[in-house]
Amino acid sequence: MTLTVPNSVYAERRARLAAQLGDGGIAIVPTAPERMRNRDSDYAYRHDSYFYFLTGFTEPGACLVLTADGHSTLLCNPKDAEREIWDGYRLGPEAAVDALGIDEAYTAAELDQRMPRLLENRSCVWYPFATHAGLAARVDGWLTPVRARARYGALCPARQADLCLLLDEMRLVKDAHELALMRHAAQISARAHIRAMQRCARMLRAGQEVREYHLDAELLHEFREHGSQAPAYGSIVAAGANACVLHYRADTAPVQDGALVLIDAGCEYNGYASDITRTFPANGRFTGPQRALYDLVLASQEAAVAATRAGARFTDPHDATVAVLAQGLLDLGLLNKAQHGSAQDVIERRAYFQFYMHRTGHWLGMDVHDCGSYIEPGEVGNTSERKDPLSGETITNRPSRILRPGMVLTIEPGLYVRPAPGVPEAFHHLGIRIEDDAVVHPGDCELVSRGVPVRAEEIEALMRD
Repeated sequence: MTLTVPNSVYAERRARLAAQLGDGGIAIVPTAPERMRNRDSDYAYRHDSYFYFLTGFTEPGACLVLTADGHSTLLCNPKDAEREIWDGYRLGPEAAVDALGIDEAYTAAELDQRMPRLLENRSCVWYPFATHAGLAARVDGWLTPVRARARYGALCPARQADLCLLLDEMRLVKDAHELALMRHAAQISARAHIRAMQRCARMLRAGQEVREYHLDAELLHEFREHGSQAPAYGSIVAAGANACVLHYRADTAPVQDGALVLIDAGCEYNGYASDITRTFPANGRFTGPQRALYDLVLASQEAAVAATRAGARFTDPHDATVAVLAQGLLDLGLLNKAQHGSAQDVIERRAYFQFYMHRTGHWLGMDVHDCGSYIEPGEVGNTSERKDPLSGETITNRPSRILRPGMVLTIEPGLYVRPAPGVPEAFHHLGIRIEDDAVVHPGDCELVSRGVPVRAEEIEALMRD
């Protein structure tokens, strides 16, 4: 199954962006550069997300120029038979106009020559700030000859503006094509998690040595088997105490019979990411303390899911999660009631932070931590101050983003228990996170990643097969 986006969608996005540039505005959108890994070896190329969002073009060395009247110009690598022998086929500017629906196209080598003329008599030049090293300096270089022509009546753009401010808002709400790609990516990733779970249990039952990289290999196989171009991020495969390291990477550590394994992994499909975390017993059977902690994390996720719907605030799922975790930590004895008081006391003093130190979600889209402000744009000026009970720092609060249909976010509560005074030994070194990808709808949310089981009994049944 291959999902594609028609050129008309990219053209419509360019038209929407052009309409926001203002009279006389012009936008410059480069793609990502190629990067060397080491001598004579590049990192696998990945396009710039903003550029791809507007073009659907995946080749390196390209740049899009868009004017307020909707005219689009692409500069890209030329056809070159000799280079294509080594590096692969290129579209070339001659074919780009029809293939991509661009108004005109030229070779990338002409960029410095053509940009001054394109910028001449424009009022504002838009480009992504702080995302492309050296771009601001290149823009200044292109403006220098424009200023030199002032004596001949040429006007130089008086303003420069951050294009990310416009594109972030456009990308925040996904259209039907984007959601289809994200659902497909999530389906592939769910199958990969299932494959890793089952492989782990089978190897242990067979008396074989299991290491984290064995499970990582299963993820990669399933991603590529079903058409994913790459992992959306470095996969986390963390066995035992490694699960208490939030950004741990799949490594060589052995997976012990009786330990928990945390896998945080998702594939990228045609430019869009998935992001799923599951925690499971390596042998397919939860112990009592493991199950108690797991069920608490799952209950907190269910509370967060119930709070995720159009009209709610981005922070509502996190607040719902923390409320459940705070009470559960007291009930399980990880926090002493005599010392910490009620669940509300735990929340106000952030005592839960010892075991839960991250937020409950983030935007998801072309980037795994996708773009878009977490503050409601119309309420930026509504501020209040609070003193953080842990750091003592004074923090300025602004109203959280209002969720709208088509936004996509992760819901990923967790608990990470390191040995510490007063922490029951039965819970030491347990790290649990459960993460799903949620599409916001008017009355609820859609969990597109539930192709992999999440309830403890379902995981155990899956791993018996």
